[in-house]
Parts: sequence; structure tokens; C-alpha cells
Amino acid sequence: MSAHSSGETSRPESDKSRVLEFACIRCGASYPADVSIDSKGCARCQETAPANLRPVYSDPNPHPLESATTSRSLWRFAPMLPCTEAEAVSLGEGLTPLLAAPRIGAFLGVPNLAVKDEGRNPTWSHKDRFSTIAVSVARARGAKTVATASSGNAGASLAAYAARAGLKCVVTTFAGSAGPMLAQIRKYGATVLPLVNKMDRWSLLEQAAARYDWFIASPYHGPVVGSHPLGIQGYKTIAYEIVEQQDGMAPDWCVLPVCYGDALSGVWAGFCELYAQGAISRLPRLVAAEVHGSLTDALASGADALSERKMLFDSLAVSIGTPRSTFQALKALRESGGHAVPVNNHGLIAMQERLARDEGIFAELASVTPLIAISTLKDRGVIAATDRVVAVVTASGLKDLDRSAGSNQHDRIFQTTDEAWRWLDENGPELSS
Repeated sequence: MSAHSSGETSRPESDKSRVLEFACIRCGASYPADVSIDSKGCARCQETAPANLRPVYSDPNPHPLESATTSRSLWRFAPMLPCTEAEAVSLGEGLTPLLAAPRIGAFLGVPNLAVKDEGRNPTWSHKDRFSTIAVSVARARGAKTVATASSGNAGASLAAYAARAGLKCVVTTFAGSAGPMLAQIRKYGATVLPLVNKMDRWSLLEQAAARYDWFIASPYHGPVVGSHPLGIQGYKTIAYEIVEQQDGMAPDWCVLPVCYGDALSGVWAGFCELYAQGAISRLPRLVAAEVHGSLTDALASGADALSERKMLFDSLAVSIGTPRSTFQALKALRESGGHAVPVNNHGLIAMQERLARDEGIFAELASVTPLIAISTLKDRGVIAATDRVVAVVTASGLKDLDRSAGSNQHDRIFQTTDEAWRWLDENGPELSS
């Protein structure tokens, strides 16, 4: 996303993009619509506080909810997105449920808690909202191969949408990625390249983009500014759906797990659009559940440039285990009057199991970090018991089952039905209570 032109004089006729230009989210510098998206972000801000770009549309954004079509996917909001519904590569993503969660809410001290379950997307994560846009744009622009650096969810999602589009997909990853996610990526036919050194993933993608003109969806330079700015637009639809599902009202708080802040930034953009069009009367405050605390530090210091934190432990929440987040996440938190909460491994599996047991929602370990963040802020008196809170569960618990499941030490194998009935007779009162 650097500030140099690709040299193209025009976009292909098949690209019906509404994007007039790109603008830096920090300094406002403008770049042409055909700028080379190379993940460095704004050239002016790169040395001081690296910042992502955002698309500027050629026509004014309409009222998101009033402009929605009858499509049974997030493409019902196509007028708010970078390309047309006719160009969409879709697997029916979006329209995920917003579920009242009174039992876990009571446990956390916030009875008015709802869970936006993004694990219901086609590849079981919120990344599908990004991938449907990114792959649609890639195909419209004539790309033959899409690629990403991913710990799992982004790779699985991009692989699925590439398969749907008839494109090739390459996923660079690292040792320690969740096994089920890697298996999922391979099942979609993508090429998986595991590398010992995480940074090697980026240099490989940089060279591949130059040599083969791959469409790179993820960051591949540091410090990271975020993923492809057009794909991030897909996350706006989470905000649109939350407001629709709450009868035209925004929650008091919206809490997400945050790595590089793509979803956080996109969700905030969606709420801001709704507010600008008069669809909601006030904006929610955002909370980032992070691992190593770079956003927490930046909010406290007032700096725009985030510092890389020392990784003191191996997080079970592998999807968000980065030592440094991004300015786009910081900007969303500041503008919303929000907070960042570092979450370690303590109580993570127990919270995952409580959410599943109390509400029937089985979430990836990273996806239950918002619940711990909510509990922390409630204890500090930041979130009130009467506040309406939405926790965005970004992925299914099947994604990292190898990290969250025990050794089945609780399972008992019954040799006969008589043995099973004896156990039931002993434990029946407990099961019935």
C-alpha cells in the first residue's frame, strides 16, 4: 500500500470498482486508485508512524441499511463495498447471528451481553468477510494467484474463496500454527509453505509479488500497517448487521479479539458510516482484547507509533499473538473512546468451555478473549452492569482444537449398557438438577 504508482494508466474494463482514490488514515495524503498495494502503507507516515490506506469512493456512500438488497450474503451491502455484486466471489458469507448470552453475561456481570457468532461463516471465521472482497477484486483485476501470510484462519478463508473463483492460492505460515487450520487450507487445494522464521514469510511474498504479480492479501512488510485496504471493507458489514439485529441501535460497547486490527478498523468504519447517514444516534465504544499489550501501551503514551512488545509467553490464542498491533487499531480505539486489554493464557480454556456449556457457542481460543476483557473492564468499573455489550466471536472452536482439547482424561468407556446405567444411577440427581 505504498505511495508509488503501479504505472498503470487505467484499471481493466472488467474492474467495476467504485474506488476513486486511496487516502492515508493518519495524515490524509491521497494516492491514485491504481496505486501499487504493497503493504507498506502511506509513504509520508512510514518513517514516523506507519499507517494503512483506505478507499475513497467515487460516489457518496448511501444509507447502508436502506440500500441493502435481498441477497443472502454480505453482498446485500454491495453499494457500500469496493466492487459490484455481479463481480462477487461468494460462498454465502455474512448474516451471522447475534445471540443473546444471558448466562455468560450474568457470570461476567453484564446481563445485556450478546455474541456475534462469526464462526457461522463458510470457513468458520470472520476472515470470510475479508476474503470475499479481496478475491472478488483480485479476479476482476485479472490475478491468477492470491497469497497470504497466515497462522490459519486467513489462509483457510483465502484458499476457499480462491477455489471458488478458480484461482490458485499460496499460504505462507510458520511452525506452531494450529493443525486443523493447516489441514483445512490444504483441503481447499492451496499450496502451504511453512517457514521456521516468521519473517521469511514476508520476504517470500514480497519477491513473489514482484516476480509473478501475485495478489497479496496480507501484510508482508514491517512494521505492519494492516491487510489489503479493500478487503478490510468487508468487515464494515459486521457493524451493519449488529445494528440491524438490534433494531437500529448500536451497542454501548463492541469488543473484539485484535491482532493487526483489520476487523476492529473495519467495524469502526461501518459504525461511523451508519452514524454519518443518521442510521444510529450515537457510536459505540470499542475494546481490543490483545495478547502482548502494544495497544495498551500506545493508548497510555499517546504515541502514534506502536512499540514491539517482548513476548513473555507462548499464547494459546495463536490467531492474535502478535507482539505489535497497528495504527489502524489504535485510531479506532482512540476515536471511539475505547480500551485495550491484554489477555494471557490464564482462564482462557475455562472461559471457552463456559461459553460452550452456558450458551452453546464453541469459539476459538482467541475468540473468547473478548469475554475476559469484558470481565476485566467490568471489575474496573469501566463497563457498567446496565451497558449493552456485543462480543464478536471471530472463529469456531474447531479451528484450534489441537490446542484447546485435553487428552480425553474425562472420557470413560463403558463396556456394557448395564455399566453405563450404574453410572447414570449414581450421577442422575446431578444431571437432573
